Order: sequence, then C-alpha cells, then structure tokens
Amino acid sequence: MTDVNQSVASDFILVGLFSRSGSPQLLFFLVAVMFIMGLLGNTTLLFLICVDSRLHTPMYFLLGQLSLFDIGFPLVTIPKMASDFLQGEGSISFGGCAAQIFFLTLMGVAEGILLALMSYDRYVAVCHPLQYSLLMRRQVCLLMVISSWLAGVLNACIQTSITLHFPYCASHTVDHFFCEVPALLKLSCADTSAYELALSTSGVLILVLPLSLIATSYGHVLGAVLRMRSEEARHKAFTTCSSHITAVGLFYGAAVFMYMVPGAYHSPHQDNMVSLFYSLITPTLNPLIYSLRSREVWMALVKVLRRAGHRAR
Repeated sequence: MTDVNQSVASDFILVGLFSRSGSPQLLFFLVAVMFIMGLLGNTTLLFLICVDSRLHTPMYFLLGQLSLFDIGFPLVTIPKMASDFLQGEGSISFGGCAAQIFFLTLMGVAEGILLALMSYDRYVAVCHPLQYSLLMRRQVCLLMVISSWLAGVLNACIQTSITLHFPYCASHTVDHFFCEVPALLKLSCADTSAYELALSTSGVLILVLPLSLIATSYGHVLGAVLRMRSEEARHKAFTTCSSHITAVGLFYGAAVFMYMVPGAYHSPHQDNMVSLFYSLITPTLNPLIYSLRSREVWMALVKVLRRAGHRAR
C-alpha cells in the first residue's frame, strides 16, 4: 500500500522529444506547423461534412468520426509536449498521466475499429451498389460508430486501471514524450511480465481482427473490380477505395510496429518516432488523403467560400 501511495503522490518526468534532437527549435517549429495544419484540416473537413447536404452519406458520416479521432489524438499529447519545451520542464501529475493513457488508448482502439468498419462500407459500395442504401442505412452507421467508441472506452478503462495499479517506487522518468503504457511499465518496481504478455496478446488480437476484416473486404472489392468491363467504372472504384487503403496503411503500419514487434527489437528513440507518426503525422495527413481525391469535398469547400465571400460584401 505504501508503494502505491508513493506512486500516486509523485509526478512523472517525461523525456521530451525535442531534447533528443540536434536542432530542437527546428523540430519544435515543424511539430507546431503540422499540429496546426492537422487541426485546421480535420476541423474544416468535419465542418464541411456537417453543413453540406451532399456529404450527408454513410461514407462521409464515418469519415467525420475519423476526423474527430484525428483532432483528439494530437490534442492529448502535442500541447503538453510543447508547453514542457517552452517552460524547460517535463513533469506530469499522476492524474495527467492517467488521462493521457485513457484517451490515447480509447482513441487508438476506436480509430482502428472504425477504419475496419469503413472497409465494409467500401465493400458494399463496390460489390453491392444497388443495396447500399439498405445495408448502410443510418441505424447501421450509428451502430458502427457506437461500437468503435464502446470498444475504445472498454479497452481504455482496463488498460488505464491495471497500468496505474502497479507501484512506481523507483525512477519516475518516462523515456517517452507522453505517458504510454509500455514506457510506463518499465518503471514499475513490481513484476509486470504477466500483464505485458496479456497486453501483447490483446494487442495482436485488436490488430489482427480488424486487419482480417479489411483484407476480406478489399479481397472482394479487388475481385469485383477485376470483373468490371468498363475502364471508367474501374477508375471510380479505385478512387473510392484508394484513400481509405492509404489511411489504413499509415495507421496500422505504425500500430503493428509498436504492438506486434517485440520491444527488444526497437529502441526508445524508435518508439518516440513511431508514436509521433501515429499521434501527429497520420492525423495531419488523413484530411489531405480523403479530400484531394474527393470532388464532393472540393465542391463543398468552394460553396462555403463563395457564401463567405458574398456575406463579406
């Protein structure tokens, strides 16, 4: 009990990302620019989906939820990291560390499941276009979103409570720029091997099951595309799916490295880089990936800008 009380009473020290860089000011500037771009991009995309009736479709409804996750991911980590750099310190309270673990694990699992469910949407759009409005009706879309959120909350509650139940009576210096479960477990003065094994096993299941759904969905999509005789239809199907495949590759590529590759095969510095990738770079790129190929998004943006121009006059 004394050990647990000691871990609760003490702050943790985060080893900032910038302290490892030879040019911390340049890296800080790049991170700040990407953070602002990501927030603007995802907020703009979410706003367009809400205000333009042409974007009130199942695909864009799910994409709006993805934008919410991509807004939340950087907000949990980047402002704290930037504040620590500007103030020259890296302390975080026990409660703050718990909040970071909870929200990051929530959004990580929820986004992974949502991306898998979005692949089903693309499968229905390409393979069963005549039944799309029935198979992807509003109730189904709401069930998809609620399921992803519930899975994220359940995972976050379990991981946060178990991780912070361990006593942290030795070093409180976390070799990471935010509180992440693997980095925190290294500081515990209790035996965490059983929990780490369970964590790895659950991580594999959380990754493999959605990836199986994605592979199955796009296997059927590929078969349907190859059977299409029209070059225009093939191009439309490819355009419809390529943005989602790119987003899946970015998200799951980083997740597989972090949670399926044994910790002995990657260093803390590599963990920091991969974490920066999925917590900042991927959320920044997603709105660009989905909007650059979408004529509907560009038309909605032009419409909003024209309205703003008329009001200004």
